[in-house]
Amino acid sequence: MKLLAFLMQTGGHIAGWRHSRAADNALCDADYFRALGRTAEKGLFDGVFLADYLGYHPVRGASVFAGLETPKLDPLVVLATIAAETRHLGLIGTASTTYNHPYDLARRFASLDHMSRGRAGWNIVTSTMENEAHNYGFDSHLAHGDRYARAEEFVAVARKLWDSWQEGAVVADKASGRYTDPSRISAVDHEGANFRVAGPLTVPRPPQGHPVLVQAGASATGQRFAAATAEVIFTSHPTIETAKAFRSAMHAQLAGFGRTSDGLKIMPAVTPVIGRTLAEAEDLKHELDDLIPAEIAISKLEGLLGNIDLSQADPDGPLPPLPETALAGQNSTRDRVLELAEREGLPVRELARRVAAGRTGHTIVGTAEDVAGTLIEWEKQGAADGFVISAPFLPGGLEDFVDHVVPILQDRGHFRREYEGATLRENLGLTVPVNAFDLDPALRSRPEIW
Repeated sequence: MKLLAFLMQTGGHIAGWRHSRAADNALCDADYFRALGRTAEKGLFDGVFLADYLGYHPVRGASVFAGLETPKLDPLVVLATIAAETRHLGLIGTASTTYNHPYDLARRFASLDHMSRGRAGWNIVTSTMENEAHNYGFDSHLAHGDRYARAEEFVAVARKLWDSWQEGAVVADKASGRYTDPSRISAVDHEGANFRVAGPLTVPRPPQGHPVLVQAGASATGQRFAAATAEVIFTSHPTIETAKAFRSAMHAQLAGFGRTSDGLKIMPAVTPVIGRTLAEAEDLKHELDDLIPAEIAISKLEGLLGNIDLSQADPDGPLPPLPETALAGQNSTRDRVLELAEREGLPVRELARRVAAGRTGHTIVGTAEDVAGTLIEWEKQGAADGFVISAPFLPGGLEDFVDHVVPILQDRGHFRREYEGATLRENLGLTVPVNAFDLDPALRSRPEIW
């Protein structure tokens, strides 16, 4: 079983930051993130995972008021801080292909991989919020299909750049004064619909070849992109049945891209609410849910459904029909919320409370034995290769999982007792990508600078 710790600043529960065992105003504190890294490494987690947005969630100011994923520091800076405190822990950061450039991002992730000795991972997102477009000087967000077309080209360019330094490119011969072998460094000469990039990168090939590529798109287009690109899929499923169906569907798509299931780890998000007894865990869940202001829950629901206005809806009645604008295009999050409302017949108030309380996937409420048993069952049933653990509050919730659930997983033979390798790829059981310029020497091109 593979495990990643999802370090959502406020925890996996929207009101987690208000709990007594959550850190006090520590979201911009380097010591806070260093401590989280130490805890995850103590628990032998494969890595930590940082989400990112380049703006505020469209919840009419509630994002700031409720501490909802705010503030949000640059993930790569935070990961570099954690890297200095750890030796084995993988470092996965989110970065957008819509509001970055491939040369800059390839360089930053290659640098993190070198500085951490092979522990970097990139969670590839295309961004979803109109607010992000406005922050970058655009009137509107790119259309769904255009975002993914740009993402495909972006990743292709980044891979070329990581490969632009071949094995043996660095000679570092002091006697001769020869630092590099220019014949082992190539331009990339990319010209596409979105980017023109000459190359080579200013950074030698990363220790892992490429940082581990992670993706979370759940739409049909996102799934196709993941099947072509991702080595880890971060996903969200309310039941074991939907998780199994998703994993099977993703595996079925791999062959079309010349891939096998060995090169893909599918890891659903799980929020474990742990108590010494089931009753204690249920009390903790109720305590957390009661900390969600009603207006925050409604506002969060409005945002998830496409920024609709529910101010006139009866909170104790069914969800009213959505306007056509909210139903346009692919939106897997919206579709999951609508399916939940229909499946359980939830009134608006309860639907809002449910989606706000369980924002990162499947919530398991119970003892450490219950949590471990559920994870093992999902793995045995083919629903997951591992899990992204989103503790309901930090650092206490992560400490509970490491201290009480991990030992049970180990005793039952489902989790490591020591790290298998030195890099994130090795610990996840992923191979190092072959350098494209080694595969096809005809791709090599002399850089224009020499």
